[in-house]
Amino acid sequence: MLDDGSDELFGGFWPFMRRFLLAFLPVWVFLLGYAAGINIILAAIFAGMSVSVVAIFEKLKLKQTSDTENDDHNVIKE
Repeated sequence: MLDDGSDELFGGFWPFMRRFLLAFLPVWVFLLGYAAGINIILAAIFAGMSVSVVAIFEKLKLKQTSDTENDDHNVIKE
């Protein structure tokens, strides 16, 4: 099994945060949009788009972590 490193983000708390965010972030975004008076269709679209923000955030943090770890293991130091 390949280890993607996402288990170690935020001190091992990321898998729980991710599940929570994937479940509740769209609901929160939809309710905020609805309460702000946005059309229900637009609020639903924004809520659906909020799910991809979690995946993008995870990829960026993994890339950041990978880059900092790889900087320590470079043979050629600048």
